[in-house]
Amino acid sequence: MSDETTPMLEVDDLHVTFSTPAGPLTAVDGVSLTLDERESIAIVGESGSGKSVFARTLMNLLAGNGKRTGTISIGGRDIDQLGKTERKHFFGVQAAMVFQDPMTSLNPVKRIGVQLTEGMRYHLGMSSSDADARAEALLRLVHIPSPAKRLKQYPHELSGGMRQRVVIAMALACEPRLLIADEPTTALDVTVQKAILDLLDELRDERKMSLILITHDLGVAEGRADRIGVMYAGRLMELAKANDLFANMRHPYTEALFDSIPTTDMPSHTRLQPIPGRPPDLLDPPVGCAFAARCKYAQPDCLEAKPPLEEQLPGHYVACYHPVGTDAGRAALAANEAAGVTAAGLSLDPNEEEFV
Repeated sequence: MSDETTPMLEVDDLHVTFSTPAGPLTAVDGVSLTLDERESIAIVGESGSGKSVFARTLMNLLAGNGKRTGTISIGGRDIDQLGKTERKHFFGVQAAMVFQDPMTSLNPVKRIGVQLTEGMRYHLGMSSSDADARAEALLRLVHIPSPAKRLKQYPHELSGGMRQRVVIAMALACEPRLLIADEPTTALDVTVQKAILDLLDELRDERKMSLILITHDLGVAEGRADRIGVMYAGRLMELAKANDLFANMRHPYTEALFDSIPTTDMPSHTRLQPIPGRPPDLLDPPVGCAFAARCKYAQPDCLEAKPPLEEQLPGHYVACYHPVGTDAGRAALAANEAAGVTAAGLSLDPNEEEFV
């Protein structure tokens, strides 16, 4: 058990690069953050922003063609310093993960009970009878009715929401101190989504776990996390306490994500506001800010170098030269509007000094 002052998770300058036939692709680019014990953080961003690669890297699940640099410490232990035997029983016990799709996370030809007890028998050395009893208790913990019956069923016999609850039960089986939930509500209807998120909140509180929630939906993150990190093209663009981020968002990408969310006070048939353009090609990433070509605040200096993630307000970190709501941001927006440049029509040529 680590000291109370030791963060549950420390990530320092994490880079993840994949070798591909077309060349190296950097999926995570210099991410650093800490997560305290019992704290929750949501990592949000569009598909392809690097969220899932970041999560899987924390769990030492990097694909064979991937290479990691930077350090990861969980519970005060540098994962690179773990011995081979210790590593086998570290992931799944100290840290566990709820994967994105319960249908692919569960083996379709094995009964639920077998899949639930495997980890307990392997990591904790439990007998079959003790593991069976604990598996039934875990299903009851995640609010699955008739748990003894469900243990004998196959994944296809359960609904999507129940399968997701089984995956959560599997992740909790060895009582991890850090739980990573990667898009845990994907493909579930709204009412089931709420039930799953409520369950994660309840379990985190009961078990005093730290939680990383990976999602593409700022609405899901709101009210579910102590802090929110906004990720784009493998980089953290903004990191702040949840309330601070929604009350005073500073990065143009965060603002664009928020503006694209439908709200209940919108009139019928209101056209949603998409983020213009498309994410950069990570095989040939831009020299400057990765969001510049889609950003209505972008200026020529945005092309010259990546803006560092800096603390612009107490506990509020932003990687932007022209943050929303600042004098620099207002001046940039006014200049672009005067020039007739909008996010939808903005095109930046990195070989030129001016907008084209």
